Amino acid sequence: MDFIDLKTQQKLIRNNIDERISNVLNHGQYIQGPEIKELENELSIFSKSKFVLCCSSGTDALLLGLIALGLKPGEAVIVPSFTFASTAEAVCMLGGIPFFSDVKLDTFNICEKSISNCIQKAKKSGISIKGIITVGLFGQPSDMNKIKEVADANKLWVFDDAAQSFGAVYNNNISGNLCEISATSFFPAKPLGCYGDGGALFTNNENFFNIAYSCHLHGMGSDKYKYERIGLNGRLDTIQAAILLEKLKIFESELIERNKIAGNYKKAFKRLNTNIKLPEIIPNTKSSWAQFTIQLPESCNRNELQVRMKDKNIPTAIYYPIPIHCQTPYKDFPISSDNLKNTNVLSNNVISLPMHPYLTAKNIEYITQTLHDIINY
Repeated sequence: MDFIDLKTQQKLIRNNIDERISNVLNHGQYIQGPEIKELENELSIFSKSKFVLCCSSGTDALLLGLIALGLKPGEAVIVPSFTFASTAEAVCMLGGIPFFSDVKLDTFNICEKSISNCIQKAKKSGISIKGIITVGLFGQPSDMNKIKEVADANKLWVFDDAAQSFGAVYNNNISGNLCEISATSFFPAKPLGCYGDGGALFTNNENFFNIAYSCHLHGMGSDKYKYERIGLNGRLDTIQAAILLEKLKIFESELIERNKIAGNYKKAFKRLNTNIKLPEIIPNTKSSWAQFTIQLPESCNRNELQVRMKDKNIPTAIYYPIPIHCQTPYKDFPISSDNLKNTNVLSNNVISLPMHPYLTAKNIEYITQTLHDIINY
């Protein structure tokens, strides 16, 4: 059994992908070819975001977004600690200070109360906070209305890291269009992934887009060898854009299947009455279900469970066993006054089960029953 089944997906669209790649080989524009602009236009239509910039990775999308927002060395950005390193890493790469916030136990996403705690602690410490990076962890967007309320009251910008939640819906808006600026990743394991590295930045602010566009081409101005700012090589390869164009065509149908599968997981676990905590979705929200992540009971030995599940040919993953604020490069940065207690709990008891659009009812029955039997052995 595959944790994420890209093989079945590829079989469905292989001929179209081969044709797309062949077209790139024929026209020979491997960098900044016409497929890049075509993909940006299609992503703009999908997300209803005015401006889309395709780039080399989700991490570079975060970095370009922070440059566009004007983050300066010594300025702080509130970020969750229960996430992948890129969220804090991009802040540090510009000389900024990641200020770690706690998350909610039920949704895994950044907590507005903990954000407020960060703001109060920063004021006492003389730290200048400029914005908040939310993360749509495991596919569900953060509760943006509540976060924007805190941000507006404190004159902070909001930047959404939608690396896992692109395609999700919050209050009838597609992720990528939930705040001033958003970033996503096209890493192969993501709900919309290419066959290498890739990412995109989304905004309705033309100035943000122009700055990011310049910076992803080494800070280029009106001429190829005229530079207006310091930038980086942040371009998406044309072949990856060609692949994404075909995968985008089936993306909406795959999102529907992901939601059905998540629903089937929940029904199966509830029938079994297994002593686990299932992921919760906030009202008026649809997750892209990048992962199906559950919380194990305290009595369960997670490492042993993983081994026994593997013995039954069921792959699992742990996102994330060590919070970012506990990692060596980040342990001296400030944290919320609540001491990130929820983050520490989740890092010790979450586990993710196979999740992709091609899981069968039989697969889900086998996975849930096996996990139930192991926990209750």
